[in-house]
Amino acid sequence: MLLDAEAPADEAGIVAAVEQARTRREPLSIQGRGTKTGMLRPVQAARGLSTRNLVGITLYSPTELIISARAGTTVSVLEAALAEKGQQLIAEPPDLSALLGYEGEQTLGGLVATNLSGPRRITWGAMRDHVMGVRAVNGLGEVIRSGGRVLKNVTGLDLCKLLSGSHGTLGVLTEITLKVLPRAETTGSLVLPGLDAAVGVAALSAALGSPFGVSGAAWLPAEAAARLPGLARFGTGPMALVRIEDFAPSVAYRLDRLAALFGAVHRLDDGESRAVWRDVRDAVPLQVHDGEAIWRVSVRPSKGPDVLAAVAAAGGRGFLDWGGGLVWIAGPAGAHEAVIAAALAARGVWTLLHGPEPMRAAVDVVPPEPAALAAITRRVKASMDPAGILNPGRITAGL
Repeated sequence: MLLDAEAPADEAGIVAAVEQARTRREPLSIQGRGTKTGMLRPVQAARGLSTRNLVGITLYSPTELIISARAGTTVSVLEAALAEKGQQLIAEPPDLSALLGYEGEQTLGGLVATNLSGPRRITWGAMRDHVMGVRAVNGLGEVIRSGGRVLKNVTGLDLCKLLSGSHGTLGVLTEITLKVLPRAETTGSLVLPGLDAAVGVAALSAALGSPFGVSGAAWLPAEAAARLPGLARFGTGPMALVRIEDFAPSVAYRLDRLAALFGAVHRLDDGESRAVWRDVRDAVPLQVHDGEAIWRVSVRPSKGPDVLAAVAAAGGRGFLDWGGGLVWIAGPAGAHEAVIAAALAARGVWTLLHGPEPMRAAVDVVPPEPAALAAITRRVKASMDPAGILNPGRITAGL
């Protein structure tokens, strides 16, 4: 966390801090508990503004599948409350604290601000798809309310989607309402060993296209699979993973049917399956050495193997999630241009998630926008944060 991070105890304190910063034209580094400080570009700010003291669940209606909490509420608190009622966060958000090198618990505000989603994204959508309502403070010190606390609401302009994934550049999230779903009674997974990337992704696509409700599909090269203790008993080599979540009898039946499609496979029971997919969710298979960078490339699943192969020559290595559609890559900072080239060749979208600070300050961390879209982005930023004090430069230099 920043050493000089003000942490008001309520929304009014956030408003006061933003108004003061606007008056003084002092840039603010917006954060929760600082676990995502190393994402994207470094923010050059006079001081920090943290939501870590905005805590507590403000509404939980299990029958309506709705939960509201202040932005500084930790994910562990939310998950514990949901677990008591047999429910869960839908997007299966990852905890990248260890990957990014920052200790501490992540907050609800940080998850929504970064729009982080895990393996379940292929079937249930991204984090922003489950945000029903938000409260936030814009760069003028105004409190914004968008959405609501019910599944059916009509509120005009959908600022929930705009603020989700904005990385604190448009407003300081203070309260968030999420849709939730029942937690699966059990999970089970198939492990398909010995498949190269192309064959593995073809198998994952077949599983996802089947009528058996697959909720996780990943491919790990040998070195990535070796990093997961839950796969050690299946030997060495690349492995494709397929997950099903539901009531126990349904999971058993559907795994049997899928296994019949693929032939020689191994199985993970409920505990083993949850542990392995938690590791996949948190990118544990990705080995990152000191001074290296981390990229994510979103691409058509069939092109995932091509991206991995293209970056290998530049020292990049990784694994595939989302059925091949999410490529996790780690490698030397000098591989940046190779990653961009591979993503463009596959007509995908790349993100420099983390890397040495000088690198992140000097290069694009997301693809440059076309001129027309960039103009819209500038107008939105000028409307929400005219003085440019909220996380300036986090996503794009100069904004």
